[in-house]
Amino acid sequence: MINKVVSGAEEAIKDIEDGSTLMLGGFGLCGIPENCIAALVKKGVKGLTCISNNAGVDDFGIGLMLQQRQVKKMISSYVGENAEFERQLLSAELEVELIPQGTLATRCMAAGYGMPAIFTPAGVGTEVAEGKEIRNFKGKDYLMEYAFEADFAIVKAWKGDTAGNLIYRSTSRNFNPVMAMAGKVTIAEVEELVEAGGLDPDQVHTPGVFVHRIFQGPAYEKRIEQRTVRTKG
Repeated sequence: MINKVVSGAEEAIKDIEDGSTLMLGGFGLCGIPENCIAALVKKGVKGLTCISNNAGVDDFGIGLMLQQRQVKKMISSYVGENAEFERQLLSAELEVELIPQGTLATRCMAAGYGMPAIFTPAGVGTEVAEGKEIRNFKGKDYLMEYAFEADFAIVKAWKGDTAGNLIYRSTSRNFNPVMAMAGKVTIAEVEELVEAGGLDPDQVHTPGVFVHRIFQGPAYEKRIEQRTVRTKG
């Protein structure tokens, strides 16, 4: 059995260089690879293209990389919680490609399946379709979108084993599984790491064949993006 365990986040991201294209899993702040993001900030790599559902918040997640001007281009579907992102966008310091959320997920999936492109009705007749090929199927127009090409996919799972098999929990299953399939190199950080054979095969969401490196994160903040509590009385 191949052992894919590395010592930690710094070793896992050691060959991510300036100008790399990264997929980063998670939905909002749920299921994001916190330790790998911290290691990327510490390493100081620049000129990154980041493919992610969102851009984090000002002081957490991808927002930490934006603060350090490490991101050249952001490919996302939702970016409304990050004031620094907004500032960089409006001042033309950051390239941004906004994509319908379903299209974002399906372009990740297509990359994992080895498909070069997808056809989707989302975006037809809008600015999203400018300069792109439109085809008509059975009387309806569809927009052609290319599968993503990412140098690295960085994901976070609840539990994994030394062979790279992964299990996610709840909302973190949104983008992590499709991104784990799609990277040329996939890095997984997990809350709990067990020996090969320690996971129920029927519960595995990402087979280890897609994962190249795995490590157990030392801590997870799991911050809540919008905390709402009921007032007394």
